[in-house]
Amino acid sequence: MQKISIQTNKREQFLEITDHIIQFVKENSIDSAVITVYCPHTTAAITINENADPDVTRDIIHEIDKIIPFEDGYRHFEGNSAAHIKASFFGSSDTLLVHNGRLQLGRWQGIYFCEFDGPRSREIWVQAGQTKTK
Repeated sequence: MQKISIQTNKREQFLEITDHIIQFVKENSIDSAVITVYCPHTTAAITINENADPDVTRDIIHEIDKIIPFEDGYRHFEGNSAAHIKASFFGSSDTLLVHNGRLQLGRWQGIYFCEFDGPRSREIWVQAGQTKTK
């Protein structure tokens, strides 16, 4: 398992981490595997979505803020309930495939760290489970 440190710079931000995961595959000479990208934070998440147009992630944040506003009479004393709810909606991990040493993503897909309570120093945990081929 490898821990990757990142820094977010906004309260809410989708930070593309695809290159970090590609580097993990290369550094570990992974040929064929299932990779788990995991977020160990309760106010952040991992997702896969379009990386060709930055307006897509802006639109996602805009719409999720309408559904789960930052202020809405929450009772959690730290004042970041919306971030906890958003992180639960998106999820703490994603599973990716590696085949012939290459991360298998769709043409327009990228991997994102979703920050909902920043800016903060964060970690991403990545682990590969090798698969057997015939």
